[in-house]
Amino acid sequence: MTSEAEMEVEEGYISPPPTLPSTRCSVQAGSMRRGSDVLSTSRGTVRERGRNRSWLLSSIITVNVLILGIALVSGSVFNNVKINTINLQIFLIVLLILTTAWMLYYTIYTSREDHAVLYKDSHAGPVWLRGGLVLFGLCSLIMDVFKIANYVGYLHCDSAVKIVFPVLQAVFILVQTYFLWLHAKDCVQLQRNITRCGLMLTLSTNLMLWMAAVTEESLHQTVVPPEDGNSTHSYDIRASGGYSSCNCSHSACAVLEKAYYYLYPFNIEYSLFASAMAYVMWKNVGRLVDEHNHHSLHFRLKDVLVGPAVGLVMLVAGLGTFVIYEVDVEKGDLGKRDTVLMIHYVMNTVAVTLMSVSTVAGCAIYRLDQRDHVSGKNPTRSLDVGLLIGASIGQFTICYFTIVAVVATGAEGHLNALNLAVSLLTVIQLCLQNIFIIEGLHREPFHEDMHQASVFTNPYVLQAQAHRDIHNLPGTFMETKMSPALTVHSMHVAPSGSPLPQRHRLTWKRRALKEICAFLLLCNILLWIMPAFGARPQFDNTIGAEFYEFTMWAAVVNIGLPFGIFYRMHSVASLFEVFLTS
Repeated sequence: MTSEAEMEVEEGYISPPPTLPSTRCSVQAGSMRRGSDVLSTSRGTVRERGRNRSWLLSSIITVNVLILGIALVSGSVFNNVKINTINLQIFLIVLLILTTAWMLYYTIYTSREDHAVLYKDSHAGPVWLRGGLVLFGLCSLIMDVFKIANYVGYLHCDSAVKIVFPVLQAVFILVQTYFLWLHAKDCVQLQRNITRCGLMLTLSTNLMLWMAAVTEESLHQTVVPPEDGNSTHSYDIRASGGYSSCNCSHSACAVLEKAYYYLYPFNIEYSLFASAMAYVMWKNVGRLVDEHNHHSLHFRLKDVLVGPAVGLVMLVAGLGTFVIYEVDVEKGDLGKRDTVLMIHYVMNTVAVTLMSVSTVAGCAIYRLDQRDHVSGKNPTRSLDVGLLIGASIGQFTICYFTIVAVVATGAEGHLNALNLAVSLLTVIQLCLQNIFIIEGLHREPFHEDMHQASVFTNPYVLQAQAHRDIHNLPGTFMETKMSPALTVHSMHVAPSGSPLPQRHRLTWKRRALKEICAFLLLCNILLWIMPAFGARPQFDNTIGAEFYEFTMWAAVVNIGLPFGIFYRMHSVASLFEVFLTS
C-alpha cells in the first residue's frame, strides 16, 4: 500500500476520501489550473515559433539587401567594371521608395489600430538621441539641397538620376525623422511579421546609405602619394566618375561640391543613428515591457564645473590645431607638413593621456559606488555595448597596423616616435574608456529620493523609541504606541528644516563621475571632429603607405576609420547617458 500510495502521489492521481468534499473541489481546481497552465504554455510556444519565423524572414531580407548593396558599392568604385554610380543610385532609389512607403503605412494605419501599441519602451529613443537625429537630419537635408543645385549644372551632359536620388533621399529623411520621433518607443503587438520586415528594410536602407556615403567621402579624402615624393595631393581615384568631359553650366558648382562634402559626416551619423533606433524597434516588436523600473532622468550642470571647463579648453585648443593642420597640409609644403603633423600628434597625445587618467579615476570610483547593477533585458543597453565594442575595432586596427609599421622601420625621428606614442596611448585609452562606459551603463540610475527614503523608512527604530518614551511619560501603552506607517508619514511631512534642503547637493562620488563624463564627452567630440572633417595623418605621414604598400594601407584606413569616427560619436551618446544616471 505504501508503494502504491507513493506512486499515486508522484503521478498526481491520489483520490480524496469520500468524506472530504472540499478536498475533491481543491483537486478539481488544481486540475483546472494545470489545464490552463498547459494551454498558456502551448500558446506561448506557438507565439515563440511565430516570432522566430518572423525574425528569420526579416533577417534574410536584411542579409540579401546588404550583400547585394556591398557588391554594387564595391563595383561602382572602379572604372574597369561595367557598374557605375548611376546603377548604385538606382538601387538606392528603389530602397528609399519601398522604405518610405512602409513607414507611411505604419504611421497612418498600423500604429492607429486598436491594441497595436500597448507598451512603450522608456529606454528606447531618449529625447537627446532623437534630438541628435533631428540635428543630423537637418544637416543632411542641407547637403541634399547642395547636391541638387550642383547636379543641375551637369544635367545637360549627365544622367538625371543624380538629381532624383538626393530629392528622394531628402523626402526619406523627412519621413523617417518624423517616424522615429513618434514611434521609436513603440512595442508593436499587431502585424508583427510585416512590422519586423519593414523595420529590417529600414535598417538595411540606412546601412546602404551609410556605406555609399562612407565610400564617396573616403575616396574624396584619400591622399595618393605621387611618384616623385615631393608633394601629396588628394583626388577621386575613379577615372570615370568625375566631370572631365562635362562642364558645369553655372559658376557655383565648385563651391557647392566642396560644401556638401563638409556635410557628409552629419549624413553618415544620421544613417547610423536611424539604424540603431530601427534595430531597437525591431527587438521591441511583440515585447511586453515593465514600466516600473523606469527612472526619470534630467540634465543639470549644477556643481559640475572642472570637467566641462577643462574639456572646453581641450576642444578649443584641438580645433585650433586642426585648422592649422588643414591649412598647412593643403599647401603641399613638406616642411610645414611635418611641423603640423607633429603639432597634431602632440595634441592627440595630450588628449588621450588625460582621457586615460580620467577613466582610471572613474573606474576607481565605481569600485566605491554602492549602486546596484541593472537587471533584466534591455535591447537599447545591449545594442549600446555591442556597438561600442564593435566600432572600437576599427580604431584598434589602424593603431596596431601603425605600431607594427613604426616599430619595424625603427621609429626613427621625432615624428615617428610621436606617431608610435599616439597609437599606443590610443589603444590604452580605448580599452579604459570601454570599461568605464560599459560599467556606467550597467549601473542603476541615481535618483534623489533614494537617500530621503532611507531616512524615513525605518519603522522599527522609531517603534523602539516609542517604547522607551512609555517609561518616561504618563499614559498607557495603547495610547502612546504608533503604527510604523503612521510614524513614517508623520516624520516625512513634519520636519521642514534639516534634511530636505540638502537633497539636491551632489555627493563627491556623483560629482566626480559627472566631471569625468563631461570631460570625456567633450574630448570625444574633438576626436570625432578632426577625422570626420578631413584630418588624415595616416596618409600625410607616408610610413604606413611605404611599409604596407599604398593599396593595402588605403584599404585598412578607409575601412577602419569610418568605424573609428562612429565610435567617437557613439561614445559621446553613451557618456551623456552615464552622465545623466550618475
